Amino acid sequence: MEKVIMPIVVNVDVMLARRKMRLNTLAERVGITPQNLSILKTGRAKAIRFSTLELLCEVLECQPGDLLLFEKATTAAEEQKSPPEAVEEAC
Repeated sequence: MEKVIMPIVVNVDVMLARRKMRLNTLAERVGITPQNLSILKTGRAKAIRFSTLELLCEVLECQPGDLLLFEKATTAAEEQKSPPEAVEEAC
């Protein structure tokens, strides 16, 4: 069974760095455990509540699109293969 890589990329770590904020501080202000925030940050979360997303955006002073990015879903096998480069021959 091939592992499918999640097409939603979570950029909480990027926003934390931009705001110079620690994960524990954000977790406390949002009202979730640092462990759950870490799961979200590393992309292992299966879902997020809109209320949590709202609080993250409020605390980080950002938009949902700053935290979430959609990338085409791929399998782990496809991820390891790189597509062949198109080579143009000079005439």
